[in-house]
Amino acid sequence: MKLEDLLKERSGNVCELSGEAENLVIYDVPPTKNGADTAILITEKLQSQIEKKEELDSRLWERFLPTAMWSEVPAVQVVSWRMLNRFRNESWAADALEMMYLDEDNLAWAEATGDHLGDGSVELHKDSNGNILQNGDTVTLTKDLDVKGSTINAKMGTAVRNIRLVHDNVEQIEGKIDGQMIVVLTKFVKRQ
Repeated sequence: MKLEDLLKERSGNVCELSGEAENLVIYDVPPTKNGADTAILITEKLQSQIEKKEELDSRLWERFLPTAMWSEVPAVQVVSWRMLNRFRNESWAADALEMMYLDEDNLAWAEATGDHLGDGSVELHKDSNGNILQNGDTVTLTKDLDVKGSTINAKMGTAVRNIRLVHDNVEQIEGKIDGQMIVVLTKFVKRQ
């Protein structure tokens, strides 16, 4: 039987965290070996927030995490514990964490990524208006920019198409202006 079929059967064809039935994806709980024991079926929105590709929505998670943490599926327990730790500064999550129990093996698995050590903040590339930027977006310059090491003067209103996000710096994107690849600070662009 395929992994997806096993997970759908185990979960009753709903998200194993929220119970929703729309936009389901397989999430391999890291660090993992492929298999039904280390994977869960969740919604795309939850996956984006778990993988820090989207800002966390505390009210969304508060609706189901205090219940999902009691699942008999170890992978669901591990994800619940990690997410509760991201929200540990909120009373509902702190209360749930105090009640939650993981056996030694599952606790070691939950702690393996080190995700519980940081806070729940998510660093995302955002334009000058706070809109989240993605690879491939088109942005417009909000001020005239002199390009260092070049004679190019990029004027306000210039469109930069098919941008690339700089992985290790959320304040920078890359894009071409006049055929030359340059780095632009996100505070000087707005998404179209």
